[in-house]
Amino acid sequence: MKDLIIETIEQLKNDLYDISQYIGHNPELGNEEYKACAKLTSILEQHHFTVNTKIVNVETAFEAVYDSGKPGPCIGFMSEYDALPELGHACGHNLIGTMGAAAGIALSKVVHQTGGKVYVYGTPAEETRGAKVTMSEQGIFDHLDVAMMAHPSEGYQKSGSSLAMDALQFAFHGKAAHAAASPEDGINALDAVLQTFHSINALRQHVTSDIRIHGIIPEGGKAANIVPDYAVAHFYVRAAKRSTLNEVVQKVKNCAEAAALATGARLEISNYEYSYDDMVTNEALSSRFTENLTEVGIPLEDILPPSGGGSLDMGNVSQRVPSIHPYIQISDHPIVAHTHEFREAALSKRGFDGMVVGVKSLALTGYDVLTNDSLMHKIKEEFQKK
Repeated sequence: MKDLIIETIEQLKNDLYDISQYIGHNPELGNEEYKACAKLTSILEQHHFTVNTKIVNVETAFEAVYDSGKPGPCIGFMSEYDALPELGHACGHNLIGTMGAAAGIALSKVVHQTGGKVYVYGTPAEETRGAKVTMSEQGIFDHLDVAMMAHPSEGYQKSGSSLAMDALQFAFHGKAAHAAASPEDGINALDAVLQTFHSINALRQHVTSDIRIHGIIPEGGKAANIVPDYAVAHFYVRAAKRSTLNEVVQKVKNCAEAAALATGARLEISNYEYSYDDMVTNEALSSRFTENLTEVGIPLEDILPPSGGGSLDMGNVSQRVPSIHPYIQISDHPIVAHTHEFREAALSKRGFDGMVVGVKSLALTGYDVLTNDSLMHKIKEEFQKK
């Protein structure tokens, strides 16, 4: 039946190429991915998936299921399809969205023999307000036995960890005044922002090496001769574990509160994007994915060990369901995500060929979970321990 899975993917290649190119050449920002959502749900419906759209009150989110009608594990594949401002699909989400749907379709062709259910989830806005956060919070994934996706990269890499992240907004309210004629009448909100940056810079000496704190000033005043009465700072705060992040976030908030006290400005603290939890890779599931990578022709020595650094809303899924998030190669030369070069790689024939390797490996891993009780036991036992 593994041969049938591979054969199905080979037969679908022209359709999959057209879909990945369509999404890639029609980039849509997070929660605005109407074209991509329609394209992916259309092919899933053509292959007899039952599709529900607008789940968790997100216009461009969907759940698609193929039910064998027989008992067995529930396999979930994640599709992302949001683009980046100005850069388009410079993170390869045109490939990720297509890959998740294709893996689900391929696995559905054998599920009547194996039993179980195959799910494909359309998960918008991974770059900002990742829908997987809301879906996880609402228990959308809790029935799954495993959740899987693969991400484009410059090489093959095993699933690893990611950094938990909070996106903090510090909005300072001051008092406007003429900066030359009557500065004593003003309260400088921009000064409060700058003091916050200075305090956070000092804090960096006293945190562990996994901590990342980086920010910008999206609003800092309107004119140099007016004391700014409103200024805003945005920060990403990251750590290897959610428990550590919560402690660091409180220290970062203290920096902003101290700046408000020092300047007399009023402070409002909020989260301007969703919080992402750290990724917990299920090693039993990851090992089987790696084995399937080699089975479809990737030499084991070409598959790199995991490394972490960014943040993923797949981390929130991994806290609820045994999960993996490996990387697949789409370029034969070094490329960096969120660049024009990465976008072009994700639109190239080489990038598509790498995506097909990912589709095959994901679908074959799903088949192994459906048919190997010992593997399923190892996956669940590891998840419960972690």
